[in-house]
Amino acid sequence: MRKLIVLLGPPGCGKGTQADLLSKKLNYPHISTGAMLRDEISMETPLGLEAKGYVEAGKLGPDRLIYDIFFSRISRDDCKLGVILDGFPRNLEQAEVLRSHLEEDDDLLAINFVLSNDTIIERMAGRRICKTCGTTYHLEYAPPKEPSICDKDSGDLYQRTDDSPAVVTDRLNIFAELTAPLIEFYRKSGQLIDVECDGKSIEQIFSEVQRLTT
Repeated sequence: MRKLIVLLGPPGCGKGTQADLLSKKLNYPHISTGAMLRDEISMETPLGLEAKGYVEAGKLGPDRLIYDIFFSRISRDDCKLGVILDGFPRNLEQAEVLRSHLEEDDDLLAINFVLSNDTIIERMAGRRICKTCGTTYHLEYAPPKEPSICDKDSGDLYQRTDDSPAVVTDRLNIFAELTAPLIEFYRKSGQLIDVECDGKSIEQIFSEVQRLTT
């Protein structure tokens, strides 16, 4: 039996951090849409080369290409026991396509990270990212050892333009319109569990996630 753990929640709720922790604990690969595309391109697979053409042209790849890359990725040997999905599915159509591809003995669990908008805006305003390796820090919750310098490779840290309060508010509105219906989709199917995140540390949230998945 293969376990598929789908992580849901608004931008800035900590899905990526929890996915990395859970991946190490369960030894399941953490698959995000962006990383999946980069891997295929770097390995120069036929799908990766096709995706590279769209990326270099500054265009989004067609849904068919995303699906082909996604299902190719989760068919690899390292996903036989389980996989942690972060960023897929993003909408109801993708959720339906995923469901149609599941094997009879696949077990899907969706974890919904619940966090207030005010807390999300505050969190994302303090987020900093390494220009070189992409490691994420937070000025209050997970600061670098030296200000503005990455612990891993001494790269410069920067704030993404889409982490400003005005842009974050817009992103939350888009999430509510497009992605939040996924929550009800999985809730109705009995596959969703809420994890309240307000006022909790990363460790406290992960403790609850572990309890739900092990």
